[in-house]
Amino acid sequence: MKKIDARTLVLWIIVFLLVLFFIQTSKFPAKAKIPYSEFKQLLKDGRITEVQVTDRLLEGAYKGEGGIEQKFQTIPLNDIKLVDELEQYGVKNYTGAQDRSWVTSILANAMWIGLFFFLWWVFVIRQMQNGGRQAMAFGRSKAKNQATKKGKVMFKDVAGVDEAKEELKEIIDFLKDPAKFQRLGGKVPKGVLLYGSPGTGKTMLAKAVAGEANVPFFSASGSEFVEMFVGVGASRVRDLFEQGKKNSPCLLFIDELDAVGRHRFAGIGGGHDEREQTLNQILVEMDGFESREGVILIAATNRADVLDPALLRPGRFDRHVMVPPPDLKGREEILKVHCQNVKLAPAVDWSVVARRTPGFVGADLANVVNEAALLAARNDRPYVDMKELEAAVDRVMAGPERRSRIISEHDKKIVAFHECGHTLVARLTPGTDPVHKVSIISRGHALGYTLQLPLEDKVLTSRTELMARIHVLLGGRVAEQMIFNEITTGAQDDLQKATSIANKMVCEFGMSDSIGPIAYKKPEGEVFVGRDMNQDRGFSENTAQKIDEEVKSILVTALAKVKTLLESNRATLERMAAALSEKEVLNAEEVNALIGLPASS
Repeated sequence: MKKIDARTLVLWIIVFLLVLFFIQTSKFPAKAKIPYSEFKQLLKDGRITEVQVTDRLLEGAYKGEGGIEQKFQTIPLNDIKLVDELEQYGVKNYTGAQDRSWVTSILANAMWIGLFFFLWWVFVIRQMQNGGRQAMAFGRSKAKNQATKKGKVMFKDVAGVDEAKEELKEIIDFLKDPAKFQRLGGKVPKGVLLYGSPGTGKTMLAKAVAGEANVPFFSASGSEFVEMFVGVGASRVRDLFEQGKKNSPCLLFIDELDAVGRHRFAGIGGGHDEREQTLNQILVEMDGFESREGVILIAATNRADVLDPALLRPGRFDRHVMVPPPDLKGREEILKVHCQNVKLAPAVDWSVVARRTPGFVGADLANVVNEAALLAARNDRPYVDMKELEAAVDRVMAGPERRSRIISEHDKKIVAFHECGHTLVARLTPGTDPVHKVSIISRGHALGYTLQLPLEDKVLTSRTELMARIHVLLGGRVAEQMIFNEITTGAQDDLQKATSIANKMVCEFGMSDSIGPIAYKKPEGEVFVGRDMNQDRGFSENTAQKIDEEVKSILVTALAKVKTLLESNRATLERMAAALSEKEVLNAEEVNALIGLPASS
C-alpha cells in the first residue's frame, strides 16, 4: 500500500474537525452570551423559562420580544440566593449538570468519530489499495481457464470435421502421455493453427478440446491483447504464457489470431507499433531462448493468408489444420447434432435436408434447425416437419418471404418468364445441376429464384460445367428479351456472376484457347500494401485488351446458344411461365411434367 504523507494526514484531520464542528453546531444551536446582571434582570421580569446550572456556566432560555423563546448563556457568580430567586420568580424548569471535560466530549461523540474513520477507510485506504492492484493488473492477461466451467462441449458434439478432430485428439494425447511420443526422439508440437471459412466450427473445436482435455485450458481473444497504451499487449502475452508455464502441461487458445498476427509493416502509413510489439512477443514466447515445455498454443483465424510468415513457420505453429465446409455426409451429421433438443416428426429425412444445403457451414446448418423450430412454434405445430425445414432452408439461403411486396401484373409476368428462362435452360443443358424449385415469391432482394441442387459434392469443375453455369445465368435475360422485346435490370446479378465466371476461366483457369494456359491473376495480398503500390499488374495493355475481348467472346457465344435453345422451346417456356404465374412456386416434378421429361430425370 502506498504511504500517506503528512500533508494528506493533516488535511484529513482538518476535515474531521470541521465535520465534528458542524455536527456539534447542528446538535446544539447557537446561544446568546449575556452578562450575569442582565440575567438577573430578566429573572426579576419573569421572562426566564428554563435554567441549567453548572460549575462554570449557566444556560437556559427566556422570552424575547414578541414572546419568542431565545437561548442564553452566562458565567455565574457566587450567588447563594439563586435557587430561592428561581422559586420566587416562577421558573418551573431548572436543574444542575456536571461540567464535562474535553475527554467526556470526545467520548460522547465516539459514534461520529467511528463513522469518520470508517468512511476514511472505505474511500481513501481501500481506493488506494485497489488502485495499486488495478495498475498491476492492467498488463495482465484476460485469459480465462475454461477447464473448470460447467456445460462443456465434447468431441461428440462436433461433427463434420473428422480430420481436424483427429489432429486435436493427438495434441491432447501429447499432453497426457508425452513419453509415448518422445521415446523415438519426437518433440511435442508447440502450436496448432485452425483456419477456414467463417462458421466452419474452429472455435467449437477449441471448446471441445477444452472439454476433453484433463489439463488447464486458457482462452483469450486476439483483440484483448492490443490496447491504446504502448506495451500492454506484449505484457499480456508474457502473462498468458507465464500462466501456462505455472499450470504446465496446459493448452492456450487465441481466437481471431489475425487481430495481432498480421504481416508486419503492412500498409501505406507503416505498421502498427503496438500490434507489432504484441506479435513479436508471441513469436518470442513460442520459440525463443526460453522454451515453454508442455505449453501448446492453439489459434483460430478466418484469414490465414494475412498472417505473418514468421508466425507460420515450423517451431511456432507446427501444424496447420484446415477446417473446411462440410461435405454431404458431414452436413447430415451436423444437422443431427443440432436437432438433439428439437422435437421432430418421424418423417424428417436429414439426407434430403443435407442435399438441399450445399456450401452451408456448421453455423448455417444450426441456423436452419433453429429457424425451423421457430417456424413450427409460430404455427402452433407440435413438432418440426420437413415443411418447416424446407422453409427454413429457403429463409437462410434467400431471406424471408416478402409476400406483402406489391408488384404489378406486368412485372410479375416478366419475373415469371425470367425464372422460367433459367429453369428451362438448366433442364435442357447437359452438365447442369438438377432444378429443385422455382419461385416468383420475393425473398430478400430477389424478386424470384431458381434453386438447383447438385446430386453430389464436387471437388473439380470442368470447362463444360462452367459454360453450363453461364448459360443458365443468361437464360433469364434472354427469355425477357425474346418475349417482351425488352431487357430489364432484373438480370444485373446474373450478368455479374456470368462475367466473373468467364473472367476466371480466362485469367485463372487457363481455359481460353486464344489467351493460352497462363494465369494472369496475382495472389491477393494485404489491402493497401505500400510496397506493392507501384508494381504493375504483370501483363501488358495489349494482353489486357485480349483478355477483355476473350471474356466478351465467351459471354456473347453463350448468349447466342441460349437464345437458340429458348426459341426452339418457346411454347414450353410460355406454358411454364403461365403455370408459375398461377402457382407462384413449382417443384422439380411439376417442372419436369411441363417440359415433358420423366419425373426422375
